[in-house]
Amino acid sequence: MTASRPLAVIILAAGQGTRMKSSLHKVLHPVAGHPMLLHLLASVAELQPDRQVVVVGAGRDQVERAVEGKGVVLAVQDRQLGTGHAVAQAHDALEGFAGEVLILYGDVPLVRAETMRAMLDRLARGDEPRAVVLGFRPDDAAAYGRIVADGQGIIEKMVEFKDASAAERAVTLCNSGLMAVRSTDLFVLLDRIGNDNAAGEYYLPDIVMLPGAQSAVIETEAWEVAGVNSRIELAGVEALWQARRRDEAMREGVTLVAPETVFFAHDTILGRDVVIEPNVVLGPGVSVADDVVIHAFSHLEGARVESGAAIGPYARLRPGAKIGPRAKVGNFVEIKKAELAEGAKANHLSYIGDASVGAGANIGAGTITCNYDGFFKYRTEIGAGAFIGSNSALVAPVQIGAGAIVGAGSTVTADVAADALCLVRPRQDAKPGWAARFRKKMQERKAAKAKG
Repeated sequence: MTASRPLAVIILAAGQGTRMKSSLHKVLHPVAGHPMLLHLLASVAELQPDRQVVVVGAGRDQVERAVEGKGVVLAVQDRQLGTGHAVAQAHDALEGFAGEVLILYGDVPLVRAETMRAMLDRLARGDEPRAVVLGFRPDDAAAYGRIVADGQGIIEKMVEFKDASAAERAVTLCNSGLMAVRSTDLFVLLDRIGNDNAAGEYYLPDIVMLPGAQSAVIETEAWEVAGVNSRIELAGVEALWQARRRDEAMREGVTLVAPETVFFAHDTILGRDVVIEPNVVLGPGVSVADDVVIHAFSHLEGARVESGAAIGPYARLRPGAKIGPRAKVGNFVEIKKAELAEGAKANHLSYIGDASVGAGANIGAGTITCNYDGFFKYRTEIGAGAFIGSNSALVAPVQIGAGAIVGAGSTVTADVAADALCLVRPRQDAKPGWAARFRKKMQERKAAKAKG
């Protein structure tokens, strides 16, 4: 954190995660489109730690790939002998480190950097507690470990639920498992704890109750330390994250018509005076500038929307979509890896992929850029002010010049010059009375077949 207070972080991620019933490592399940472990590492990064250690067991290869390039060292817990034993596996990775250590959990992804700082600040206070524990008061204390503390936050006793008396179980202050401790104390203390408990495990909280020094607790809200051990709990943490992000968006000047129906990703960027109608999903990689309207039932991912644009309803923006100022993407229009310049419009029932659409161009209903031949992708370029008639197919690679007009129903396979008219369809041939004669003939044939 500072030159005088270096920081190391140990993240425990060695649990089997059996209740998730998944081949994906538990800490890699996403919240808001981002793995839980990476949420936590992003918060940790705000503290600028000197060392980061993730303790893993099964699924090590998955975690190793996820944290590649993030300055993380992995330590392995081969046997699941409790949280104290898990932390002890980080000993070699922290060899030579002298400073403060934060102990976090990879399946507790919502803890904020501000809360981590508060734990470290309490550890550095003049009374120098042995450890600082993060406590919380849930609506239902259930099977959480309990913390008995005095009015100053000095811990008198910490006990696991399985080992707690009836009186101790009545205490509402619970142990989140998160802890701050000095590196000079941590492994010495871990060597002193035993496993004489109901589970026969080495509990990390037991270092708090060893004789010789006092420890302290600080409190946070229950949502921040919500953990994930099942798909149900994962959905609960997702709901907590989404609710807070919606509130944040509205505080920053975004209108959400029906907030509970709008879903954000971990990296969503929204400008001011953005209006988002009901049932909109914003996947990863979305940036929305000021004064944009996103109409109902639209889905955006990997897209950039510039000021004053309008999206939807029922629009889909896929990765690489770039929607320029005051451009319009209407109902049942899909944009993929394509750019719509300022004021361009694709208002109805179109697919625009691997393309560029010039300023002020108009894309008629049912237009498709045919960008894939089964093996390779090709680009379509539509010039400024061009008009593409309804139900046209633009077979890439093809260029439509500025100001050109493509007649409705055309299948365009060659470039169209600027300001030219392109018509690709046969001459209309009308045969008077043909339909009536045809119906009469077929009705007579049907009646004859019925008699036979």
